[in-house]
This record gives sequence, C-alpha cells and structure tokens, in this order.
Amino acid sequence: MALAKSASHNVIASEQQLADLIRQIEAADRIALDTEADSLHSYREKLCLLQISAPAAVTTSSYNDFVVDPLCNLRLEPLRQALEPMEIVLHAADYDLRMLRRGLNFTASRIFDTVIAARLLGIREFSLGALLKRFFDVELHKHSQKANWALRPLPPRMLRYAVDDVHYLLPLAAKLEEELQRVQRCDWFRQSCGRAIELAATGRERIQAELWRIAGAGALDPRTGAVLRALWQWRETEAEMADRPPFHILQNRELLKAAENFTSGCVPDYKHFSARRRQTFREAAKIALQSPQSEWPVMRRRPGSRPTAEMRRRADQLRERRNKSAEQLGLEQSFIASRSALEAIAADPSRAAALLVPWQRELIGIG
Repeated sequence: MALAKSASHNVIASEQQLADLIRQIEAADRIALDTEADSLHSYREKLCLLQISAPAAVTTSSYNDFVVDPLCNLRLEPLRQALEPMEIVLHAADYDLRMLRRGLNFTASRIFDTVIAARLLGIREFSLGALLKRFFDVELHKHSQKANWALRPLPPRMLRYAVDDVHYLLPLAAKLEEELQRVQRCDWFRQSCGRAIELAATGRERIQAELWRIAGAGALDPRTGAVLRALWQWRETEAEMADRPPFHILQNRELLKAAENFTSGCVPDYKHFSARRRQTFREAAKIALQSPQSEWPVMRRRPGSRPTAEMRRRADQLRERRNKSAEQLGLEQSFIASRSALEAIAADPSRAAALLVPWQRELIGIG
C-alpha cells in the first residue's frame, strides 16, 4: 500500500479555527498527535508546537492535519478537554506525553503507541522513518530535527517537517493494529500502552539537591565531589542567565574532568569562556576546595548490595525463561524484560508487578 505525501496543513491561529478543530476531534474515534519542543535551545524546555491529524469528515481513509501553536495567545483549555477522552496515536509516546503534561496539564486516557505495537510484532527497526518505509514505502526527511521550535514565525520547511511526523500515524496505526489482531497480541498491547501512560504521569525529577550527581560522580572522592557539585551549580546559573541548555555551557564529561583537574591542582582553561565566565568558574571551584570536610558530599556508588548466590540463581532462571519465550515469539529479549528488571525481581520478587505488566510476567513465569 502506498500513501500520498502530505500536501497541506491547517495552522490554527484563531479561536474560531480552534473550535472547528475541536469539533473534528470530537467526531473521530482516534486522532494522531506529535509535539515539538525547544530542549536543545533554551534553559527551560517548553512545548512549542502541537501537531494533530484527524480523519476527514467525508471519509475515514483521508486525514486533515493541523498545527497548533502553544506559544500564541490561544486559550487551549478546550483543546485539552477535547483530547482527554480520545484514543491518541503517538510514536514513542513517553516524551510527547510528558511534554503535554507540562505544557497543557494533559494526561491521556488511551493511547496507541506505534513503537510498542511494532516491537510486539517483533519488528527490530521501529523508528518512524523505518516503519513508514516498511509499510508504505514513504521516505521521511529529518532536516529540521534539531531546529529551534521556539522561533517565530516558523519557516515553511519546519512546518512541513512537523506535519510529516504526524500525517502518517493514523494509517500506520491501522496497519499495525491489523497485524496485532492477526497474532492475537492486542491485549498485550493495551497493557503496555496503559503502563506507558502511568509512567509518563509520574515525575522523573530527582531531589533537587541530588541533580549534580551526573554519570561518573559515584567514582569520585568526597573533596572532588564537592568541586563537581559547585561546578554543576555554577553551570546551572550560567545556563539560566544565557537561557541555554546546560550542555551548551559545558558538557557533563567536561564538568567531571574539570572537577578532577581542580582537585589535583591543575586549573582547566576553556578558551570559549568570556573573562567573566572564566572568573566565576574558577571562583566556584576555589570555594569548594576551601570548604571544610564536614560540608563535602557523601559519595555513593550505585545502590544495591552484592547479590547472593540465591539471587543469582533466581536471576538466571528468569533470564532462561525470558530468552526461551523471546525465541519462540520472535520478540526482543529486552522488550520482554530488561536485565536490570530481572535482577531487581530476583532480589525482591514483590517488585515484579511494578516493573513488568501481566503479559511480561506471564512469559517469564511470574504469577
């Protein structure tokens, strides 16, 4: 089956246009949705664009595409209310659901995640581009993937890119749903989509005071940890002042190396820093180096004690059952259960329900 390329889209720029969109949404059984944000270009990530595809009024085999701008003055509460009872088709739903929660205070009630569907069918290449090529021989071009979506006005090529990401989702979902029904895995799919909604509704934010513990921090001694913490806080201040993501100021690996260099007596020098930034950078490290030992952080490696022989035995049994099921069903082993999940369950079987949905537990023999 071949799909026609997306040819047009409706930019929602008035309350009347938004009301017309809402009526079309409410008349549909399901709609497709995608988002764009400015995480690569600003300190505080925000929802910048909302793309929606809905069945046309005349026939369910054609679709209308819409672009809604959350940064304009439209009142989006009616749109949020219209979306809440809908089944929403998304590709790799987690990020979009979190952005919708943050930008619209929206929590989905039903989703169709095309990545979950593809993986339940044993498809290993499940990017949107790969799926559209596989099912419809459509080529997606990702030229605006890292663009600044907070720019206004958006150039036509960026709008076209944004719409392409949602235009094909409804026919793709129909195709994947047909395949899921054929292999009788629709119930598994609903369980996994329900878990995806639950996970997206829970905050991932760690305790603010612990955010400086980046990858590699656990291997540092306490004094170097104090320097790293001070440099991380300095970077946050600089990023907020410049309204840029922290990695634009200094990447994590450079931050870690700088902390180690300061502690060893070697002052790192970054030529791209301004004189002011260089001075505040060094002052942050100096204050940390001069701080009393009582103020140094307690450094800890990844939590968890060494597994016992019994825990290792249980993990091996779970892994064997998982691998056997994966081979029989043509699924990825990690999609049934990750290594970390199996080890956690082996250490504490009561965690199984929190880590795996019923179909996954059934396949590895957990009641």
